[in-house]
This record gives sequence, C-alpha cells and structure tokens, in this order.
Amino acid sequence: MSEEKKDAELSPVGIAAKLARPNILSLHPYRCARDDYSSGVLLDANENAYGPTSLPSNSLDPPDNGMELERYPCPYQLGIKRLLCEYRNRQSNGGALREENVFVGVGSDEAIDLLIRIFCTPGATTGGGDAIMVTPPTYGMYNVCANVNDVEIQSVPLTPDFDVRIPEVLNAVTPKTKLLFLCSPGNPTAKSIPLSTIRTIASSPAYNGLIIVDEAYVDFSSTPSACSLVSEYNNIVVLQTLSKAFGMAGIRCGFAIGPPDVIQLMNNVKAPYNINKLTSDAAMNALKNTDVLEKHVKSVLDQREVMAMQLEGLEFVEKVYASDSNFLLFRVKQKANELYKTMADRGVVSRFRGNELHCDECIRVTIGLPEENAKFLELLKATYAEIAK
Repeated sequence: MSEEKKDAELSPVGIAAKLARPNILSLHPYRCARDDYSSGVLLDANENAYGPTSLPSNSLDPPDNGMELERYPCPYQLGIKRLLCEYRNRQSNGGALREENVFVGVGSDEAIDLLIRIFCTPGATTGGGDAIMVTPPTYGMYNVCANVNDVEIQSVPLTPDFDVRIPEVLNAVTPKTKLLFLCSPGNPTAKSIPLSTIRTIASSPAYNGLIIVDEAYVDFSSTPSACSLVSEYNNIVVLQTLSKAFGMAGIRCGFAIGPPDVIQLMNNVKAPYNINKLTSDAAMNALKNTDVLEKHVKSVLDQREVMAMQLEGLEFVEKVYASDSNFLLFRVKQKANELYKTMADRGVVSRFRGNELHCDECIRVTIGLPEENAKFLELLKATYAEIAK
C-alpha cells in the first residue's frame, strides 16, 4: 500500500483523527519489504532462499512447499479480507463491507489491545490519561489490556437479566471515555445485544468515542451482526474471530471491522507480519467452506436445545439462561465451585462463573459433541448428589 493511499485514507476530519493519540497520528509505520514487491527475484528481505528447514506434517511426504514458507507473508492479508467481506455481505443481503473496512489480527485479542493503545493515553496510575468503559459481567481481556496499558476502566454493570442500561451508560461517559466495549453475544451471559441498543448509543450526542462490539459468538445468534451498522455509523468497530463457530481456535485469527480511517491506524501500529502463512492458508480455506460452518452451527444449536432441556429438568438447577451462543450458563442451588472442580478432576471440564457479577452459583458449559454432552450431564447429576449430602 502506497504512502499516498495511507494519507488519503486518514482524513483529518475522520473520527480516528479526532480520537487517536497524537503520537499515533504522526507515526510513520514500519515499511516492510513486502509493502514494495512480492514477486520476482526477491533479494530484499534477508530470507533464506534455500527454503524452510521443515514443512507442516501433512506436507512432508511428498514434500510440498507451495506456500513458500521461506518468504514473508503478505502484511495486509488481502485475500482473507476479501473472503470475509464476501461472506458477511451475503449474510446481510447486499452489505457494503470492503477490504479497507477489515483488520486481520492474532485473534480478536490483538485488536482489543491495539485499539486501546491507539486511542487511549496511559495515565490511570497517576490519575490522568484516558478510559475505556465495560459492562460487566463481560469478557475479561478488556480489563487486562486496559491495565497493561495503564488506562482507566469505567464500569456500568448490566442488569440482572444481562441487558445494557443505556441511560446509565450515557450518563457515566466522560470526555476521557474513548472506547465502550459491548460483548454480543456476551461472555459469560450468552445474550445478544439488540442492534437498536447499539444504534441508540452510536447516535447519542452524549458519547463521542468508539463503540467496540465484540461478536466472537455471533454466528450462533439469531440477532444480526453489527457489521451492518459499520457503513451507517463512523463510530462502530466490530470484532469477530475464526475461533468459535469456524472451529479454528488453534490458528489464532480474528478481525476488526470498522471505518477505514480506524482500520488504517490499526494497520499502521500492528507488527509488520502479524499473520503467518500457515494461519492465512487455513483461514482462507475456512472462509471458502462456509457450508461446513453452517452445518456445524446447526449441530451446535440442536445440541444446545437438548442440553438446555436436560438441565432445566434437574431439580438442583435453579435457572438455565437463554443462550445466543455455543454455551449455556446455568445456576445450581449450592456449591457450584466445588461441583465444577470435582467434575474437572474427574475428567469433565466446564467453567465456574460464580465470581462474576449476577452469576452467583453459576457454571458455564460449552456445547460439545452429543457423547460429550451426555457424559457431562451424567457426571453432573452424580457429582451433585454426592457433594450435596
């Protein structure tokens, strides 16, 4: 990408220019060899022209180095961006996402950290700097990244039914609030946030920062993706990942989808080659096989219904929360932590969530294969009967 194109995309009146730290706006990003040339006799990047020492296991016999692992990858992953846009645009019946709306990162966690570094000035420990806002109970990495970057954390809890309290959020924001993180579907809540809620906050004059909608579990939800709002609002960034519905947690690939000026700053700040060729190859194959994705999602949703019905039939389960995700959150009468730990020690691992707001005595269980779900339920009943004596 040329410097001219970068300068053209960073409009001085865009929201990125209004909100980003001055040192980020003036940053001259590292220019890597593949920014200039990617074909020909490449003697520009100090690569090893004799080839890789080894190859992926399934490419060893016969040897297949079709990915040219001795060469650095494309720094902008244009193929992945194109495929993601095509898929999300098909889902929204003619959406307008383009490659310049997409950042590709190491999971969505890289995007969370980059957004905080780009838009929030450190200084929480000395009483200064900028802030993020979170709505607990929610994904813990927002707080972790804010603390690492010395950024203040403002908190407006969800209701006990896990809904966003819009008036309270808008009353709590300050000029320091640069990023508002909304997890939809939530973790651990499993509840989607209506697009009307996001619209209300995005259009309110009370808040001038960015709304970050974390959609790691969106493909399990009947609520449409907030990607449809990106072309309508310049203050919405959507985070997605291949780790959940796509079943590709091991390759660590995620996305930020937002205004081109915000995405350009993320590309400026990221490491030059943040996505390796092995991840890129697997990600592109996944995005070309969305029929498999949809088949697996249906299987998860079918099993989610079975699991919810089974849990609701247990006398010691007080509540099974409605789920828009690939997991269920449920509350037992007592001793949830002991129940979780005993089951884990016996080989069936779920997640204790009783230390989260509004989640007293709650356990979160991922929907697995039918035989895994059956084993979970069997051990759950036996273990609870044992510890409740």
